Amino acid sequence: MASEDTDTLLAILASLLPEPTPTHDKLLDALVRAEGDVQAAAELLTSSSGSNRCAFPSFSQNASPSQTDGTPRGRKRKGLDTWLQSDDTVPTKSRRTTSQERVWEPPGPIKPPSSTRLTSNSSHKTKNAFDILYQPYRARSPSPSKVAPSSGDASLKPPSRSKRPPSSAEKPALSVNDVLRPPPSTAHNPQRYPPLTLSTPALIAQHTPCTLHPSILPPKLACDVFHTMLVESKNWSRNRWYLFDRLVESPHTTAMYTRSGDGESEEVQDLHKVAADWYNGAKKDPPRKFPEVVEEACRIVEKAVNEEMAKRQRFPLEWAGVHPSDGGEKILWRANFCAANLYEGAQESVGLHSDRITSIGPYATIASISLGTTRTFRLREVIPVDEQEIRSARTFNIPLSHNSLIIMHGSTQERFKHAVPPQTVLDRFRPQYPPPPSLPDLHVDPGNCRINITFRFYRPDFHPDKAPRCACGGTATLRPDMKKRQRETAERGETERRGEGEFRYWWTCTAGDQNEGKTCGFWKVMDVRAEGRGPLVMDL
Repeated sequence: MASEDTDTLLAILASLLPEPTPTHDKLLDALVRAEGDVQAAAELLTSSSGSNRCAFPSFSQNASPSQTDGTPRGRKRKGLDTWLQSDDTVPTKSRRTTSQERVWEPPGPIKPPSSTRLTSNSSHKTKNAFDILYQPYRARSPSPSKVAPSSGDASLKPPSRSKRPPSSAEKPALSVNDVLRPPPSTAHNPQRYPPLTLSTPALIAQHTPCTLHPSILPPKLACDVFHTMLVESKNWSRNRWYLFDRLVESPHTTAMYTRSGDGESEEVQDLHKVAADWYNGAKKDPPRKFPEVVEEACRIVEKAVNEEMAKRQRFPLEWAGVHPSDGGEKILWRANFCAANLYEGAQESVGLHSDRITSIGPYATIASISLGTTRTFRLREVIPVDEQEIRSARTFNIPLSHNSLIIMHGSTQERFKHAVPPQTVLDRFRPQYPPPPSLPDLHVDPGNCRINITFRFYRPDFHPDKAPRCACGGTATLRPDMKKRQRETAERGETERRGEGEFRYWWTCTAGDQNEGKTCGFWKVMDVRAEGRGPLVMDL
């Protein structure tokens, strides 16, 4: 006998009995004895002898003669007539409002059985048991359209109540979630899709502007680079910067390497400035030269990147200069520095971000090689503001195994953010070849480590000295308008009309990364013509 059906069963049971109707307690006791069977309870009550029709014992064994009918001591006995009275006839102090009365609402239109009738004294009309039972709820229902009283029955109308302003004690308390949570949007919400795992080069090329090479280096060279960089990682550090006025630290270690050798040459000094910008403006030691095995791997990666770029349509703001080549071959992309990262264990990670393009320029190409244990590379598209009601962003997960190369072609940094999320488990990596004898002992367990080397091309036309200076005295940072906000302005499609592509870029102050979050607020739209950038693909 469910709690929400008790009143219904009592009303039906009362309608089946002749006058006078037994007390509420006796009706309930009979239902309990009959295990919720209304017909059986009615037979128990009608078959009992005596003036009270029910010879059930009192609820208290020590009850006085005046309490043998089951009415508890000190409580006024109430009959069916009192129960049928309207709410406005019940004294306010003696009336008790249960939580069920306040919040319960019939789930839908209920058709009362025509055979079940409940009759009160002659002063009351003959009413359906369901009408009497649901009358209090209809009177208090916050939405009368859900449960409308039947026409012509004035007794089912809500009782009149005096209007008075609610006291502070009667005002409902607000939940903190209701205060912090924004109101539901009335705009159309596009369909959301679950994350999609891209496990083959064909799927990656279909859904993202990236290319995957599952095995890029010779196996022996791949293991040598892995062990060499593990030894190098002993001197790597975690980046620190301010985010929302709080000092944060990257959850992995990192270091910068340049392809040029140590020295005082102009190219080396330029790359040192690039490295300083790469560390969020923090002062670091000058980057070191590529180890010999990394230089050998870089030449293989560089060849694969140029082959892929020759197959693709280039973007207007890409660099169109010619790199020096020993064999006379035209080189579109040459890696001259890299960022190396170590992810030790399953919890070391990096959140969603797009790489800084201050020194590598718009539509940059980045080649990332993975060595060691397999980790997930996550891509998530940034939806433009004028398309957010049409489609939603989707997440793509790409498992990167040992010796795999993923090339992030032009527009990846403009359209997507990427991450290496933490994992609950890892597949332990077992190198195919041991470390070279010339290397010292490893300071970490190679079985749960991933080395990631991201090769980049530093563009001469984005020399650090050519970048705008903000009021803080530092170099401004170049960022793309990933949400294409220009489409909301009067200059709609301005960059497209100029032939510069679909994205706009701006320079902004990021001195707050190392200045306790304080910036000068500098902001300026990039103008490639006024700033003398190039040569560019759109000029060819």
